[in-house]
Amino acid sequence: MWFCGASAKVLWPVGRSHRVLASKWCWCLVFAALVSTLAACSHGASNSAASAPGSTEKSGSSAPVAASTAASQNPVDAAPPASETGGFDGAAAYDFTAKLVSFGPRPPASDAIHRTQDYLIDQLKGFGCAVDTDDFHASTPIGGLAMKNIIAKVPGTGQGIILLLTHYDTLRKENFVGANDGGSSTGLMLEMAKILCGTKKPQPNAVWIAFLDGEEALVDWNKDNDNTYGSRELAARMAIAGEIKRVRAVILADMVGPQNVKLKKESNSTPWLARMVWKTAATLGYQQYFVSENTSAISDDHLPFLGRDLPAVDIIDLNYPYWHTTNDTIDKLSPRSLAIVGHVILETVNQLQQKFH
Repeated sequence: MWFCGASAKVLWPVGRSHRVLASKWCWCLVFAALVSTLAACSHGASNSAASAPGSTEKSGSSAPVAASTAASQNPVDAAPPASETGGFDGAAAYDFTAKLVSFGPRPPASDAIHRTQDYLIDQLKGFGCAVDTDDFHASTPIGGLAMKNIIAKVPGTGQGIILLLTHYDTLRKENFVGANDGGSSTGLMLEMAKILCGTKKPQPNAVWIAFLDGEEALVDWNKDNDNTYGSRELAARMAIAGEIKRVRAVILADMVGPQNVKLKKESNSTPWLARMVWKTAATLGYQQYFVSENTSAISDDHLPFLGRDLPAVDIIDLNYPYWHTTNDTIDKLSPRSLAIVGHVILETVNQLQQKFH
């Protein structure tokens, strides 16, 4: 029997498991046990330091250190091989999400969102995407704020545009890291960009993947237009440039990574486009995740495009118990859910390419 003379320090990395680092100031009654204990503590400390969140640097197109290992220990949450999901890697999407969460709360104009923006641009350029950024100032209830939309553009042979949307900001709330709300869809769209920007076969329509700032309200969603700053800016900018008429369809992903994801048809969404998405999911065998029920109308980043008579669909699981709470953390997400939703969106894009050939 042996004892450690100091209390243990607990380090929580991304995922569900934790590692315990015992203090090096251990004393034991038996010399041999002391030597063995110190060796084990030293080994555990080095392993934990290697796996701590945020310890890796940005590295072009490479995904961050595999944070999905802990989640994938539960076979239910493990992502299927990318070969089974049209090439979409749910584990990689989860890892991208974990990296975003490691920056901490990401409200507009914060240091963390600036680091997030640098990371998104670095990753997208590493994937070979053409990247357009739009720095704009938004008038908000707390004053003018600098915001940035980031758009990855995959060229097409024709004039059409298929527009994919996500927001990467988080609610302005202390200790809110938005793993699902802002993180999951952004991690998914990074993996989508990796696939589409790397596609060599020409497609008839361009695909633009917009990473939007300022979706969340700064004070009150229902007052003073305090919401969807990034999507309203993008829609207005595209209208001025004459690009809005080229958009064939808009697909918004928001809150798509929880365990046991259940996605209902959102009532504001364009019926034919929602039917296409849910029919694609059924064809792929995902009826239990893309369920046939309808949900109430949701105000989200698709509204500025619906308001300009564009077909748009919101893919969102709002039945998430940790929505807008500090418990919206990475351990609540599932690489499998991200793989399923990513597969459906990727195949829907293929269907839209055929429809608007």
